[in-house]
Amino acid sequence: MGRDTFHQPSSNLNINDVLGNYSLTLIDALDTLAVMGNSSEFQKAVKLVIDTVSFDKDSTVQVFEATIRVLGSLLSAHIIITDSKQPFGDMTIKDYDNELLHLAHDLAVRLLPAFENTKTGIPYPRVNLKKGVPADSHNETCTAGAGSLLVEFGILSRLLGDSTFEWVARRAVKALWSLRSNNTGLLGNVVNIQTGHWVGKQSGLGAGSDSFYEYLLKSYILFGEKEDLEMFNDAYRNIQNHLRRGREACNEGEGDPPLYVNVNMYTGQLMNTWIDSLQAFFPGLQVLIGDVEDAICLHAFYYAIWKRYGALPERYNWQLQAPDVPFYPLRPELVESTYLLYQATKNPFYLHVGMDILQSLEKYTKAKCGYATLHHVVEKTKEDRMESFFLSETCKYLYLLFDEENPVHKSGNKFMFTTEGHIVSVDERFRNSLWEDILPGEEDSAEKTKPNELKAANFSSNCNRVPDERRYLLPLKSNYMRQIDQMVGLI
Repeated sequence: MGRDTFHQPSSNLNINDVLGNYSLTLIDALDTLAVMGNSSEFQKAVKLVIDTVSFDKDSTVQVFEATIRVLGSLLSAHIIITDSKQPFGDMTIKDYDNELLHLAHDLAVRLLPAFENTKTGIPYPRVNLKKGVPADSHNETCTAGAGSLLVEFGILSRLLGDSTFEWVARRAVKALWSLRSNNTGLLGNVVNIQTGHWVGKQSGLGAGSDSFYEYLLKSYILFGEKEDLEMFNDAYRNIQNHLRRGREACNEGEGDPPLYVNVNMYTGQLMNTWIDSLQAFFPGLQVLIGDVEDAICLHAFYYAIWKRYGALPERYNWQLQAPDVPFYPLRPELVESTYLLYQATKNPFYLHVGMDILQSLEKYTKAKCGYATLHHVVEKTKEDRMESFFLSETCKYLYLLFDEENPVHKSGNKFMFTTEGHIVSVDERFRNSLWEDILPGEEDSAEKTKPNELKAANFSSNCNRVPDERRYLLPLKSNYMRQIDQMVGLI
């Protein structure tokens, strides 16, 4: 059955403030229907959203989740409907009057109180859609949650010609950036929004940090603001210097396979021996900047874990070779990286990876009315829950991996995926803001670059495509593959 905020006790915040009681899965899946070319279901779903969804509710939601899952999907679907080229087939809606854009605007206005009464400009993590920030709200938030709003808020601002939304999102990014360590250049994962004090000093690529780095690059790709690329380059350099362990090159030399670990943001010292499944997004991000060789190695490590369990545990202890947190909520990150690596290399190995993932999902997670979260990746017990990102991301990336003729690949249009997998056209109109400066006094730094001028820092390899002669070989030499399999206890 479907869930709402009353399906489980109100103490279960993980359920409640994600769902929001506003048809989350329906909204989150809109552009998946379009990408699959199913115009009738897309049009039906859009009309259902227009007719039934309202954000005028006494619901407390996570600002981050509401932004990436709901706001992002409404904007993506609006862009698809109004695209004059209609690359996915006829996705137009009769008598459409920008209703999805209006809904997106309404939601964003209800999220704005999170940015008020915060001394740093970093937003509160939660907001009530009707009443604003709850009186008992915490002053602590994670780096990813506060710093990954710029793509959706920026698109909304540029569609409306109203700088407010991009301004608050960009202010939050810059506030977090200003708090990085003077010694390492790293950021922590939990910060006090009033004092700017780091409560969580762990610096890693997984939960609490992941999409912050992703959106530095993707904001640049979409909006062309040079400062976003400069921040990303600095962040990527510091990640390579302090988080990366193992041999220097992925496919040659001696030593352990490359691995990105969790360290203390001030010292760069190892904090623990686990990594989490969200970090599996990083090879895909490396593909976007051309660091394909390093992406191949990190992807192989996560795929080896998948082969062992038929899923990715939420946390995996690489020292103990065992899950620390054993559930798998149908996350998309490994599929996303698989798809992007296939697009970069065209190596059929990644089609085999995709088939392996697909067969595991069918075997272990399929339920009577959908697909279920695995409560335990070893025991394969299920939970009565299918996250909305399963339809917005996991299914979409799997579909696109195998659909070589999809308009995403063949239409000649350039597309980018948000951190929730929502598709957005890389469009000149998003590079043109109607306002002069984003933040007061920073007119000179808001320099734009042309769409083809992506020159991200790249430290472990060059940006050349993997040579054609390697296309039908294993992307990683067999001895290195065996080394990774041993590292996760497969052999």
